[in-house]
Amino acid sequence: MAWFYLIVAGVLEVGWAVGLKYSEGLTKLGPSLATGVMLAASMALLGMALRDLPLGTAYAIWTGIGTAGTAILGIWLFGESAQPLRLACLVMIVAGIIGLKLLAGKPA
Repeated sequence: MAWFYLIVAGVLEVGWAVGLKYSEGLTKLGPSLATGVMLAASMALLGMALRDLPLGTAYAIWTGIGTAGTAILGIWLFGESAQPLRLACLVMIVAGIIGLKLLAGKPA
């Protein structure tokens, strides 16, 4: 269940980051409340995942999901740059997430 918690926490991180944009600096009540709920849920699920996963691995994957997901939604929802080098960087982040998942718990 720890990996499930971590993935959901990462998706919620994307949600609260995008929610910050929609809240217009926390000036719109609905998006601000949704952002706060997603932030709290994301942190709670990350904490639950950390019961069984290594800190460095879990945190890197959580932030990686958040970084890649937020950048992708920024391109899709807000017309942010999708230049090839930026997309290549996103691919490297995803590759790092996959690598950390595959190597989690393996002895050096």
